[in-house]
Amino acid sequence: MDDVTLLRELAPEAERLLERHLSRTKEWFPHELVPWDQGEGLRPGDAWDPEQFPMDDAVRRALVVNLLTEDNLPYYYAEINHHFGNDDAWGAWNRRWTAEEGRHSIVIRDYLTVTRAVDPVALERGRMHQVSYGFHQPIASPAECLVYVALQELATRIAHMNTGKLMNDPAGYEVMARVAKDENLHFLFYRDMTTAGVHIDPSGMVIAMERQVREFEMPGTGIEGFSAHAKAIARAGIYDLAIHHDQILAPLVLREWKLESLENLTPEAEKARASLIRRIERTNKVARRLTARREEDEAKALAS
Repeated sequence: MDDVTLLRELAPEAERLLERHLSRTKEWFPHELVPWDQGEGLRPGDAWDPEQFPMDDAVRRALVVNLLTEDNLPYYYAEINHHFGNDDAWGAWNRRWTAEEGRHSIVIRDYLTVTRAVDPVALERGRMHQVSYGFHQPIASPAECLVYVALQELATRIAHMNTGKLMNDPAGYEVMARVAKDENLHFLFYRDMTTAGVHIDPSGMVIAMERQVREFEMPGTGIEGFSAHAKAIARAGIYDLAIHHDQILAPLVLREWKLESLENLTPEAEKARASLIRRIERTNKVARRLTARREEDEAKALAS
């Protein structure tokens, strides 16, 4: 199915899911979640001292990655607008989604700045680099865009929530939990839009799934020092390959989108499905191996 036809067929569902989303959202204000009193006495130019706000290094790294990921919003808006267009429910959704996403970077940055949980100078330099670098996930069609944003929103929700759980600070936990709730509602919209797409054009959606799972990267991949951040985040159990398989690929691609039981696929889609199933199986095996190795290393460290 061509892109124009797919979007036209999906338009009624986009309108229904937008109305559902608006009925479920709750108004909230970033400034009400920030512990402003902790910023008393701070002056421009004050040197950052990590001991001002002691925190596990992995959690600190996760907060930086989470925020810089949110900072890429202009590119997300442009990408979604490019594939879905600016008319009817599609445009209304993208504008509403963008307005809600904008609060995430506001509240996380204000929290980090006031508490001095991270170096504000390094954080701003990171923002400048990240937004200048932009967003480069290869997305070739509306079908691929739907699959990617569903995967990405779920991954972001998990990363935010797991980061918050490891913070020894009630205010920080509330900030990350509130952002994660928004991300979950966004995920549900994209998940169900993709499910509707599978019913309308199963072959096209399976081909899109295979490519986007194969090339999936979180938007934070372009962050300076991302590899070191990702390793620390994985070791802390905030987001790793096992989580990617168990909480994203298996429940979403296999169970929600029913990859293995879809019928009447084209030969190209059948080939894509077989490849994707093998990839998910390999991901699971590698994830178990990495988890076992990490647990062994942790046990050795405790014994030494």
